[in-house]
Amino acid sequence: MERVVSATEARIRFGELMRQAVETRGAIVVERGGKPHVVVLSVEEYQRLLKRERQGEWKELVQGARAQIEADLGGRTLPPPEEILAQAREGRDEQLLAMR
Repeated sequence: MERVVSATEARIRFGELMRQAVETRGAIVVERGGKPHVVVLSVEEYQRLLKRERQGEWKELVQGARAQIEADLGGRTLPPPEEILAQAREGRDEQLLAMR
């Protein structure tokens, strides 16, 4: 559960807020004038959020690329990744044998 504190309280009790953020892994929202302005998080929680965001970005990129490829195929189905890799390996092996 997130805790909400005023900017004045955060200034006065910052060490305590840091300890609480680390121990509870919770967010502490700091308000100024009754409006949220910043959040205090443990570094561990911050890194977890960054990792989650990056994974989401990759998923979106892959989904977008897949949609573009399927559109380019004009209704034909996209082969499974295993088949694509097998074909690429066969082509590579043929090139290497031809170089001998």
